[in-house]
Amino acid sequence: MSDVQAAPQPDRLRPPPSERFAGETHAFDLKAALQELRAEDHPARDGHRQVTIFQQSPVTHVLFAFDANGELREHRTHGLVTIHCLEGALSVGAEGGMYTLQAGQLLILRPDVPHDVRAAEASAMLLTVHMEQDTRTP
Repeated sequence: MSDVQAAPQPDRLRPPPSERFAGETHAFDLKAALQELRAEDHPARDGHRQVTIFQQSPVTHVLFAFDANGELREHRTHGLVTIHCLEGALSVGAEGGMYTLQAGQLLILRPDVPHDVRAAEASAMLLTVHMEQDTRTP
């Protein structure tokens, strides 16, 4: 291994994951993390900002700060999804229904369920994805 470090990437908003996720123990102050996220000087995309606060296969935790009328367009993932509303209120469309989450409420979606998220008011959520392990033998 060499001691040469890669040049900083000018479009990188945060330290690289190898630095952010290093170590054996990780504690988070979600209120403080939301304040930092909302204070970032780049424009929000689709009315929301997001940061992966921790990732170690098969689990990823992503913190979202939504502006009023912000949205996360329909998508799906191959993992089990939990949407925990931390602040405000969120509308989650899934399986042809609409779920309204208030602060403190949680919605769990099985893998591959198409869903979207909308915030009528400034809101925040913690999204956790548990990717399915491939148990097939080669």
